[in-house]
Amino acid sequence: MNADSRKGELADLKAQLRQLAGSRQPGVEDIKRELYKKVISYMTIGIDVSSLFSEMVMCSATSDLVLKKMCYLYVGNYARGHPDLALLTINFLQKDCHDDDPMIRGLALRSLCSLRVKNLVEYLIGPLRSGLKDANGYVRTVAAMGVLKLYHIAPSQCTDNEFPAMLRALLLNDPDAQVVANCLCALQEIYTAEVNVSPETAARDREHLLSKPVIYSLLNRIKDFTEWAQCLVLDMVSKYVPSDSDESFDMMNILEDRLQHTNSAVVLAAIKVFLHLTISMADIHQQVYERIKAPLLTLVNSGSAEQTYAVLSHLHLLVLRAPVLFSNDYKHFYCRYSDPTYVKKLKLEMLTAVANETNTYEIVTELSEYAANVDVAIARESIRAVGKIALQQYDVNAIVDRLLQFLEMEKDYVTAETLVLVKDLLRKYPQWSHDCIAVVGSVSSKTVTEPKAKSALVWMLGEYAYDMPDAPYILEGFIENWIEEDSAQVRLELLTAVTKIFFKRPPESIKMLGAALSAGLADAHQDVHDRALLYYRLLQQGVEVAERVVNPAKQAVSVFADTQSSEIKDRIFDEFNSLSVVYQQPSYMFLDKEVRGPIELTEDSGILPLGPTIADDVLPSQLVDATDNDLLLSASDKEESVAAVSNGSHYSGPDLAGFESSSAPPRSTSSPSSTSQVTSTSAAAATSLLDFEDLLGLNTYEVSTPALFSLKLKTKPSLVAQAFQRKWGQLAVALTLVRFVY
Repeated sequence: MNADSRKGELADLKAQLRQLAGSRQPGVEDIKRELYKKVISYMTIGIDVSSLFSEMVMCSATSDLVLKKMCYLYVGNYARGHPDLALLTINFLQKDCHDDDPMIRGLALRSLCSLRVKNLVEYLIGPLRSGLKDANGYVRTVAAMGVLKLYHIAPSQCTDNEFPAMLRALLLNDPDAQVVANCLCALQEIYTAEVNVSPETAARDREHLLSKPVIYSLLNRIKDFTEWAQCLVLDMVSKYVPSDSDESFDMMNILEDRLQHTNSAVVLAAIKVFLHLTISMADIHQQVYERIKAPLLTLVNSGSAEQTYAVLSHLHLLVLRAPVLFSNDYKHFYCRYSDPTYVKKLKLEMLTAVANETNTYEIVTELSEYAANVDVAIARESIRAVGKIALQQYDVNAIVDRLLQFLEMEKDYVTAETLVLVKDLLRKYPQWSHDCIAVVGSVSSKTVTEPKAKSALVWMLGEYAYDMPDAPYILEGFIENWIEEDSAQVRLELLTAVTKIFFKRPPESIKMLGAALSAGLADAHQDVHDRALLYYRLLQQGVEVAERVVNPAKQAVSVFADTQSSEIKDRIFDEFNSLSVVYQQPSYMFLDKEVRGPIELTEDSGILPLGPTIADDVLPSQLVDATDNDLLLSASDKEESVAAVSNGSHYSGPDLAGFESSSAPPRSTSSPSSTSQVTSTSAAAATSLLDFEDLLGLNTYEVSTPALFSLKLKTKPSLVAQAFQRKWGQLAVALTLVRFVY
């Protein structure tokens, strides 16, 4: 419809409405109804029909309820934007507020309160007062919400006319449950808004609202309320503090049947009340967990996927607080083929949380099946879940075997996730290094493309160079492709791994170390450049000093840090039955703009990240560990231990002057019995190599070093690089490897 035809159409409607105004001929009501329908349809699709305001009001003098509803809808839509025209509606709305039909009285009062024009507030006082005293429950229901609308328009006039006091009286005495619910909703919103105006008055009013007579009155009538009203009442009851334990038991007895309600919102609201009432009674609180378990599990297996996710989120919070109570119900958290991905991910977290000594085998067996899932995201999450269970020290032997079997599946994403988890397992269980390294050594480095997996593989090559004969040559391939490597994380790990191998097998790695340091110093990434420069200067101080910094004796990581602190979990628990549980964040993290920061859409999922979040592919075992002795792992590959969090200490760099060669601790990860001899021999060989060859081959590269540890190069070395290569080629063959390529 173009502009000219639209104007013509509106002019025709205006003329027809004006002609029908005041007419009492037979069939006029039907014609009006058709015209009203056309006006409302235009208004619905966004066409401005405010020019018909006067004619619509003139035609409102009718007893047809349908016509009045459409007229009220039209008036409510345009009154706020055209306050001068809204004055035309006052007379007929006030007249309808005294109509004999309670439906018309209620509709007229609702429309009158919906005008939202401040200049017309004086016309609302009388009809509202009459509506609150009306004999019909529907009119009182509308009037209760009208008081709230009046408060938003003119708070002072609302309180001066004592409308909140009238709502409090209806809250306790009105026989209609819906009126009571609307009064409660209006009072709660009024008192919340009143905090900014008069905090003392608002606190006193809220205290009256949470008094024992009001709470007991609502609880005794809770079955009469609608589901929405029940949730409102239960939310208020959860804020009530009973005087003694007997009162708590009485309230729980009243609400016992609410746990069997078919509506999940009512069940969760009732559970919140039960948890709140027993939070200070440990034994009873545990019994409450047992009691609410069955209703929650029933809701999980019924209803829509969205409802299942919301209930699972709350159940997950309870499982984290009391995993033992849910350990026998782990089969309820098995994934179904019809579950959407977001539900499957949450169920995997639940399986990880309830795992213990008795059910680990069954859970890991189920998770292993998911590793072959066509959904790559679920396959990754299932492998991570297996690793998390292994880090909890449950049936480690069987889990390690399962993880090593994943490497034989020859799927890139499975291999990538497994390598990351094997690295974490070796950090906690170094005694498994022989079995793990034997399988990891068979993995082709060319098939590993993800940065985290590459970093894990490189770390294992550097850490267990004694057990992997081809370790220097595999790393040499990475060094040759330094420029093509996009991930700074991998380049950082390469520098550390190559330096470690130099301390263990110097003849095979001296040239590779020089190439790595040279490439690192020329790297455009600041962290890579700084680490290469650090290693170069450490080597100038002496090989033994450098080894004690780069490759110290390490202790097994005992406990991996959780991604959430206990304080955050307690805050989320206090906000039970809210979005905080679904988001797994306290409300201030996604409501406070200063904490939340700008909202942006993520590239992969398109959902809104709320507050500070941890990436999906970051495991708890990949956070910073402040007490870990492997000081040169990249920050994204380390974990915070619980001990480090508790003592709050900060790492301070090693005192190089305090190192004594005679007090070097034994290596904890060495597998052969002669490791100490090999280490000393390697250090001596590395020292002799550094005596005759500049590590980088850059004589013009100047580095300022303390005079005490200055590196002096021989002007006439006894052995040049070419001679070394020739002598190396003259040695007898100690081992021959034959590889078959299929």
